[in-house]
Amino acid sequence: MTTPVRNRYMQTPAPGAPFSLTEGDRSEPGIDQVRVTVEACGVCHSDAMIVAGHVPGSVFPLITGHEIAGRIDAVGSGVTGWQVGDRVAVGWYGGSCGHCAACRTGDGVLCLEAQVPGLAYRGGFADSVVVPAVALAAIPDQLTASEAAPLACAGVTAYNALRHSAARPGDTVAILGIGGLGHLGVQFAAKMGFETVAISRGADKAVLAEQLGAAHYVDSGRQNVAQALQALGGAKVVLATTTDGHAMGAAVDGLSRRGELIVAGVSTDSLDLSAMQVFHQNRRVYGHASGIAVDTQDTLRFAVQTGVRAWTEELPLEQADTALAKLASGQARFRMVLTTGN
Repeated sequence: MTTPVRNRYMQTPAPGAPFSLTEGDRSEPGIDQVRVTVEACGVCHSDAMIVAGHVPGSVFPLITGHEIAGRIDAVGSGVTGWQVGDRVAVGWYGGSCGHCAACRTGDGVLCLEAQVPGLAYRGGFADSVVVPAVALAAIPDQLTASEAAPLACAGVTAYNALRHSAARPGDTVAILGIGGLGHLGVQFAAKMGFETVAISRGADKAVLAEQLGAAHYVDSGRQNVAQALQALGGAKVVLATTTDGHAMGAAVDGLSRRGELIVAGVSTDSLDLSAMQVFHQNRRVYGHASGIAVDTQDTLRFAVQTGVRAWTEELPLEQADTALAKLASGQARFRMVLTTGN
C-alpha cells in the first residue's frame, strides 16, 4: 500500500485568529483539475481582509493565498494542454463557471461564480493546492517562483489596467501610491512607453520613484496633485493603487480631456469627488479587477521582456502571521512571499 503524501498548510480557524500549521493528506485532482506543488505564494492585502472575515464567502477554518507559483504534480481527467512538471501560476482568478454572461463574453474575472483561491477552495499557503486547469498561467523559465507569484495578482492588476486604458505610448500616466501594487504600476507604465508620474507622500520617495522608472515625482504632502498633473499637460490616466478615497477624488482634477481614473486599490472608502469633476472634460472613473489566466500569462511574459520585477521579501510558510503583520504595518519590502522549500 502506498503511503499518502502529507501536505502542510497554514490554516486560520476563525476570523482574526492566528494561523496554525496543520498537516493532512494531499488532495487528488478531479475532472478538469490539476494539483500544484506550491513553491512560493505571495501575501496580498486582500489575504488580510479574507482571514479577518471581511470578504463575503469567507468560510472558516480556511487556507488563504492567491498568488501561487509552483509545478504541476498531478493531472485530473479531462485536462489538456498541461502536464506534470509544468511551471504554473494561479492568481485571484482561480476559475469561473463558463456559462454566465460575463464568461460567455470573455470577461471571466467578473464571473458571478468566480473561484478565488482561499475562498472557493483551499489557497496557496500550503505545500500543494488543487485548482481548475482554466486558472493556470505558464511561468517563463526566466522567472523564479518567488518572482512570478506576486505578478499573478498585483502584477496582472497593474499591467492589465494600463494596457486596456485610454493611454497610448507618449501619454502622461500617473500612478497614485507606490506601495505593493503601485511600485509595479510605475515599472509597467514606464516600460509601456508612458510619460510616467509617481505620486506619493514624502520627499524621500522621490529617489524610489526614479529607481522604479518614473520621469516625474509628485509629493502629495507638499504639492497640489491636480495642479502638478495639469502643469505636465494633464494625465490621460491616473491608476489609483492607494486606498485613500480623498486622494483619488483629488486626482480627478489632474486628468486631461477624456482622462480616466482607474481604481485598482481595494478600499471601503468613499470616493471624494463631485459630479462636476467628472462632467468637466468628459472624464471617466471606473474600477479594474486583475484579469483571467491568459492575462496573467501575458503579464509574466512582459515582465521577462522588460525586466519588471516585484520587490519582495521572503519568509518560510510557517511565518505567515509575521508576513501579514509586516504587510499591515508597512514594514514589508513592497511584497511579502511565503516559500515552502519544495
